[in-house]
Amino acid sequence: MTVELAMHDGVATIALNRPDVRNALNLEMCEALIDAIEKAKEARLVFVRGNGPVFCGGADVKERGGKSEQWVLERRLKAFAAYEALEALPMPCIALVHGAAIGSGCEIAAACDFIVATPEAIFRTPEAQRGTVGATQRLPRILGKRLAKDLMFTGRDLSAEEARQAGLVSRIASNLEAEREEIQKAILKASPLALKLAKRSIDQGIELDPKGAREVEIAAIEEQLASGQWMGKP
Repeated sequence: MTVELAMHDGVATIALNRPDVRNALNLEMCEALIDAIEKAKEARLVFVRGNGPVFCGGADVKERGGKSEQWVLERRLKAFAAYEALEALPMPCIALVHGAAIGSGCEIAAACDFIVATPEAIFRTPEAQRGTVGATQRLPRILGKRLAKDLMFTGRDLSAEEARQAGLVSRIASNLEAEREEIQKAILKASPLALKLAKRSIDQGIELDPKGAREVEIAAIEEQLASGQWMGKP
């Protein structure tokens, strides 16, 4: 099983599960990730993590041996579908990153709402160094194009602290499990509808001008009022 899904008390945990190859993303894992994300839609909160020594060591380039150009393209599109499925989850989705998040690992983590990383975590996008293309869209929007180009052109590591300063990582925690418990406790106290509407408003509003963003928030307020779930009402 390349991806594990655990559901408990409204919390889904999606774990990348190819620890023997540093959770390298292959076609089977892409498909399993999409399936797990679909099933996780029943949850109120989703965590994404990696089993083994690292979060994700990148794409499994070995699976491309002997494959056609069309197969390689379709495999890449399947990965894009997995990242976009994570981004589209209506509830909070948080990445718990330890060790390395490389290439596809960066994409998976960045597709979540925010990232909690251990002090030793590193982020790397070596695609251009490896003679391919990837991770050119999502990270520049988060890091800014100059830092994204620095990482892409040189393939260097971005430390957890650098990533926090650049806005990729929200929190650094030596004990991911303890931090997870704190986040889980806080989020599960909140109204699921309010969280859903807040997430939608932020994600849509950031792509619009101020007036358009305001209209998105007003629409969310109207939806919340119409539900009767406001100001502490059930």
